[in-house]
Amino acid sequence: MKSPLTDLMQQAQKVQKELERMQQEAVDAVATGEAGGGMVRVQMNGRYELQNVDIDPTLMAEDKTILQALLVAAVNDASRRIEIISKERLA
Repeated sequence: MKSPLTDLMQQAQKVQKELERMQQEAVDAVATGEAGGGMVRVQMNGRYELQNVDIDPTLMAEDKTILQALLVAAVNDASRRIEIISKERLA
């Protein structure tokens, strides 16, 4: 016959494993941020590491400061999206 303490410990282990699974899902998440109507797109993982940058070739002929501003905006957009995904998965 199992004791109440044994049951409680088993439940705590299950909760811990579920929390670890949800944390891993949040880390594995990938979000795409964009700016300039999709002219600049970036992909970021759940560790907030930039994975990919895609720049519309027409921007290469533009002023450098425009491209820099769009790149910053796209990274910030991806960062916000990862934060939302993480909160949803850990809720």
